[in-house]
Amino acid sequence: MPKILIIDDERGIRSTLKEILEYENYTVEEAEDGEKGLDLLSKNKYDVVLCDIKMPKIDGMEVLDRSRELNPDVPFIMISAHGTIDTAVEATKKGAYDFLVKPPDLNRLLVSVRNALDKSNLVTEIKKVKKKISKNYEMVGTSEALDRVRKAIDKVALTDARVLITGPNGAGKEMVARQLHEKSNRASGPMVEVNCAAIPGELIESELFGHEKGSFTSAVKQRIGKFEQANGGTLFLDEIGDMSLSAQAKVLRALQENKITRVGGEKEIPVDVRVVAATNKDLLKEIEAKNFREDLYHRLGVILIHVPPLNERRDDIPALVEKFLQDIAQDHGTKPKTVAKNAMEYLQKLDWRGNIRELRNVVERLVIMSDAEITEDDVKMYAGKAAV
Repeated sequence: MPKILIIDDERGIRSTLKEILEYENYTVEEAEDGEKGLDLLSKNKYDVVLCDIKMPKIDGMEVLDRSRELNPDVPFIMISAHGTIDTAVEATKKGAYDFLVKPPDLNRLLVSVRNALDKSNLVTEIKKVKKKISKNYEMVGTSEALDRVRKAIDKVALTDARVLITGPNGAGKEMVARQLHEKSNRASGPMVEVNCAAIPGELIESELFGHEKGSFTSAVKQRIGKFEQANGGTLFLDEIGDMSLSAQAKVLRALQENKITRVGGEKEIPVDVRVVAATNKDLLKEIEAKNFREDLYHRLGVILIHVPPLNERRDDIPALVEKFLQDIAQDHGTKPKTVAKNAMEYLQKLDWRGNIRELRNVVERLVIMSDAEITEDDVKMYAGKAAV
């Protein structure tokens, strides 16, 4: 049941609002001044706060300000008998969800409370989704090789320096990119991913920079490109080594000038984007082969982070297997299976050319095909490979 706090120095207003809201099956608590209101906010969780502006001791605006430190997500509906447009604007700027004039219209009050609750629920759901996404991209393991990657991320994340992530397919380059974004000052902004290897060469420029209506045969309407979509956040260019030379030239210009031009357009559009790129190719060899621009390489590779293959960090395999067992069990709604000690040791001896991605597939196969405990014989039978 939603919980609402009313902060108002007028007993009659508090009683009336409480009676109305309790009739709608809300749980309601009261505070007779701003000081008591802040005390309750520090001790309890509320879904919505109704707060008077003019109060003794601490007024409503200060309560609104200080509450942001206690719970920045709780919606505040400000109420005042002396409502003006300036007051409403000031309250909104400080983060208030809505502003009502005393005595509030009953229907207007209930609509505002319901909408504030919807917003509160949406914020909660978004946090859950972000937490789940963050868990999916968690870097698991305690090896020295992975520890070096973590330290590099921590040093670089809070800067706007461009990062080039190298390493084989399936080793976790996207996880590094996600960590760089989540630990950066841009974490509240979007992270937009572009798989340069999955987009045909003739479409990559439209994908990155967008296009104007009629700029080519199938351009039936204007399209916003990934650079614009990532404005204020991070643009992750995965498999950058597969990008065409033509697109490379435009990306270089965008990085130099922080401006892009849509395909078929003339207007320059400013963009504020941090670019993180990744590749499984040796770009220095690609430069020698005239497949990659050297000037773009130096623009992208301000910071280089190499993600080692799983074969170079076998100590991480037990932790990774345990995580996959937990994730798979959660997905299937079952109890996690266990792995016998000798079975885990055998998994550590295998050649993981497909890296973490391959290990995850093998663990899922073992979960499906094995009994409650995964044995060494199970691994030998279902892993599809011999120890090295």
